[in-house]
Amino acid sequence: MMTMLEFWQHHSPIFSILIPAFTAFILLLLGNPGSGSLAHDWRQPWRRGISLVSMLLGLATAISYLQLANTGQITVYQLSEWTAPFGIVLVLDRLAAFMLVLTYALAVPIMWFASKEWDERGRYFHAMCHFLLMGLCGAFLTGDLFNLFVFFEILLMASYVLLLHGQGKARFQLGIHYVTINLVASALFLIGLGMIYGSVGSLNMADVHRLLPTLEADQHQLAIAGGLLLFVVFGIKAAILPVGFWLPKTYAVATTPVAALFTIMTKVGLYAILRINANVFDDAIGREILAHLLLAIGLITSVYGVIGAMGAERLRRFVGFMILSSVGTIVTAFSLWTEQAWSAALYYLVHSTLIAGAFYLLCGWVTSQRGAYKDHFKTAPRIKQNTVVSITYFIIALMMAGLPPFSGFLGKVFILQATASSPYQLLIIITVLMVSLLSIIAFTRVGFVLFWRATAPEDNPKEKAFAEYQQLPAIAPPRNDRTIYLLLAGLMLYVVFAPNVMRYLEQTAQQLQNQSLYINQVLKKDESDQVISVQPYDPAYLPETKYGGESQDPNAHLIPHIISDDTLKGEHISDYKQRQINQQEQRVAQPAHDAQLKPMEP
Repeated sequence: MMTMLEFWQHHSPIFSILIPAFTAFILLLLGNPGSGSLAHDWRQPWRRGISLVSMLLGLATAISYLQLANTGQITVYQLSEWTAPFGIVLVLDRLAAFMLVLTYALAVPIMWFASKEWDERGRYFHAMCHFLLMGLCGAFLTGDLFNLFVFFEILLMASYVLLLHGQGKARFQLGIHYVTINLVASALFLIGLGMIYGSVGSLNMADVHRLLPTLEADQHQLAIAGGLLLFVVFGIKAAILPVGFWLPKTYAVATTPVAALFTIMTKVGLYAILRINANVFDDAIGREILAHLLLAIGLITSVYGVIGAMGAERLRRFVGFMILSSVGTIVTAFSLWTEQAWSAALYYLVHSTLIAGAFYLLCGWVTSQRGAYKDHFKTAPRIKQNTVVSITYFIIALMMAGLPPFSGFLGKVFILQATASSPYQLLIIITVLMVSLLSIIAFTRVGFVLFWRATAPEDNPKEKAFAEYQQLPAIAPPRNDRTIYLLLAGLMLYVVFAPNVMRYLEQTAQQLQNQSLYINQVLKKDESDQVISVQPYDPAYLPETKYGGESQDPNAHLIPHIISDDTLKGEHISDYKQRQINQQEQRVAQPAHDAQLKPMEP
């Protein structure tokens, strides 16, 4: 038992990626007939069972990571025997663990809901959901900029398929737009990474942060330009203005469970903005410029979102605009660049994700009972579950608009409290309160059209409208209402345990702003306490490979510091190389070697 526990602890961060990855491959191997045959396919219960068990296991894993991160420990996992910055690493800290728990807290109830009927409307639904989870978990855990790009691409490719789930002309048209926008963003991502690597010589987050101040002026400017390109990319993913216009229409055409699951997608962009700016590009000048930029973008996005919601003609687009508004509020809090503001932003981020997911599920409930009117803001006959649906809508409206005593209100209060030391305090307070007021007006308008202005249903059996109304369902789609109640109950508990959550988030913000702690955990040092890296970066330098010839290596004494003991004793270290290591280590008593790599003779 102890051996299994030690194995789990030693390999902890990788399991959050491997669990959805292996699940997705297993589901692919099960095969998948056409969508019309899924309801009668004997493998469908197996798909659902495997998928749900895997997600529950993923949730348990994420909770265990949260408990581990709550000790203050930063866990670094090497994906190869080479340490950072030479090898790729996963980094589990408080923020990564928190985002993993949020991901599964949304995904588990959504998958339970989708496993009743929705997963029968398209092929490989469960497999794509797990590939999406794989990309999300990898993006939250990676400590390497290039692998952040890789995991972004994994989750995006899965999202392309999921957006088309259920087929339809509108989904295909907007799916093309969605794919095109993200392909452009991916190209910008690669260009930005190339600029950073070309100037810094590393893509490890901790190493880039450490090396940036040492660069020459032209190289430093090139690296900063690459960082700004990454900011544009993350802005597209987070759907902040002026690159977030795509979200309301795109999410509106997705099927109900897919739209609800996609509410975590914008949070990946927000996470990347916070992570990269906190752990990579955090110098005094860049911080001041970016803080002003984020403040302007956040306030404009927040106001634009709520104005767009007031003018929306469909309930699903209304939800999309409200998501934009909440994203703007979070970005505004990021711009304050204090521990209090970041912890408040993270608290509000969880609220906005779960309440948006619940709202999209409510859209599916409303649509199912309005017949041809669907979710359009047109006067229609009163739905059969008018009372329970209107009450559910009213609760969601109170939560999303930020009224007490719900989590949205607490999140905004925490953000406003964090503005105490900001010179823009009055502007932020006025904007947040104005957006809340406009949100109330927008929700009132929607409720008035959908519920209070609804007409009495046709009661004449001879009329066609009577037969059409009678055919409409009298109950919610399977598991739809219970999934909404589950998410709302979770948000209620979120308020009850707000002091505990905020205590964790305050420590998370402190850890984020302690860059030296992050660097010391991720990067290795030699016996003279110098970080082993490449500085300054020489693009002409080519390090010796593990199967290199018997050339003199001035860096041999650094090898034991950057690979594991097992590899050091293995076949990849030649006898000639081992003698060099031993000879150079015997000179420890002499003046310390420089920890930076030196070019080798050809």
